Amino acid sequence: MKEKFAIYKGLVKYLILLIILLFCIMPFIFMLLSSLRPGAQMVQNGLTLDFNPKTMSLHNFKALFGYNHGMFFLWFKNSIVLTALQTALSLLFCAMVGYGLGVYNFRGRNIIFLIVLAVMMIPTEVLILPLFKLVVKIRLINTKAGVILPFVVSSFAVFYFRQYCLGLPLELIDSARIDGCNEISIFFRIMSPVMLPAYAAIMILQAMNSWNGFVWPLIALRSNENMTLPIGLNALLTPYGNNYDVLLAGAVFSVIPIIILFLVNQKAFITGLTVGSIKG
Repeated sequence: MKEKFAIYKGLVKYLILLIILLFCIMPFIFMLLSSLRPGAQMVQNGLTLDFNPKTMSLHNFKALFGYNHGMFFLWFKNSIVLTALQTALSLLFCAMVGYGLGVYNFRGRNIIFLIVLAVMMIPTEVLILPLFKLVVKIRLINTKAGVILPFVVSSFAVFYFRQYCLGLPLELIDSARIDGCNEISIFFRIMSPVMLPAYAAIMILQAMNSWNGFVWPLIALRSNENMTLPIGLNALLTPYGNNYDVLLAGAVFSVIPIIILFLVNQKAFITGLTVGSIKG
């Protein structure tokens, strides 16, 4: 009787997970099918699961790739470069700050941590105007540095690394100091490998935020050659015509890098979230 109950319980659990999975992937299915339909049909019927091979084609993708002499590929490259740079710098600086707040005991540590928590409560929209004035003053407007630097340190990432570092084995640090390692070597050569799950979790979150960034890049960038993919796709919507079919084709390509990044770091991402959630 207990064995049958366990089997039924497992079936119910997997059925619930399957239903949740269908709800999660349904928007991607709608997006993919709509990107293969003619624009007029999509306007008439909306987003549907009606699969008609006779009307399906790659015309929207050809129009996307040929838009403005292949400007889509330049937008895609800009997004890749900005996301890679911002994510790498964010991991470096946020990990160092979180490590310092979580491992070292110094005067004012709790005050700095409270400041980090306070910054997390401030909406990004409130900072747009002072950041814009600062970027203009230091002459970084319409540059990659102007997009990356204002948000290279995330308060949430610092908070997460700090919570993760509270559970690190301090015996490793003491042993390294006895062996003659300095603090920089301890961080990069000994503690960073232990923090790999945290790096993977924050890397996906930061890369996703940077890749989907719209408001600040729209304000900081001026020329069409420097635009990122979200801004470029938004340019397809004009007062003279809304190319929703081409826009959905671009949206299909825009989700591919994040999906690949998650699949590559899936195990480390889940481990980092679950371990980091019980630290501190």
